[in-house]
Amino acid sequence: MATKIRLQRHGRKGYAFYSIVIADVRAPRDGKFTEKIGTYNPNTNPATVDLNFERALYWVETGAQPTDTVRNILSREGVYLMKHLRGGIKKGAFDEAAAQIKFNAWKADRQKGLQAVEAKVAAEKKAAAAAALEAEKKTNEEIAKKVADKKAAEAAAKAEAEAAAKAEAAASETPTEEAPAEA
Repeated sequence: MATKIRLQRHGRKGYAFYSIVIADVRAPRDGKFTEKIGTYNPNTNPATVDLNFERALYWVETGAQPTDTVRNILSREGVYLMKHLRGGIKKGAFDEAAAQIKFNAWKADRQKGLQAVEAKVAAEKKAAAAAALEAEKKTNEEIAKKVADKKAAEAAAKAEAEAAAKAEAAASETPTEEAPAEA
């Protein structure tokens, strides 16, 4: 029986996530499978992969052919590196301990890279939030300035109207001019 390591789709429209499964080559994409060895969620940044490393390594060494996407996932998770290191052990190039040390060094380096990506994403989010806050402050200042200008204009108009009313009242209260009496 020829086996494939492939993705099996789950999730809603526009938000797919996948199970990584071992299936017969003839089985449909979302059909019957032999074993589920992990999940892959491309919706997160970076993509989240939960993989049973030992089972994936077993199936790769057994000869199961992964699809292109699964091959990339397995490579990023280190399955192919471990397969390569086990081949070196079989050939006598180095022993099991040296292979494990190399693998652990690679894994630590990969973790640093992932942490750097996560830190960069967090910094970008923080910068975007700060920029949005600054833009909102600027907009609020402009609105406050417009409101203050409008209130000042209303106050000036009201003061002008009051001054005009006082002037009218003063003009109406003053007696009309009479001809001076000649003595």
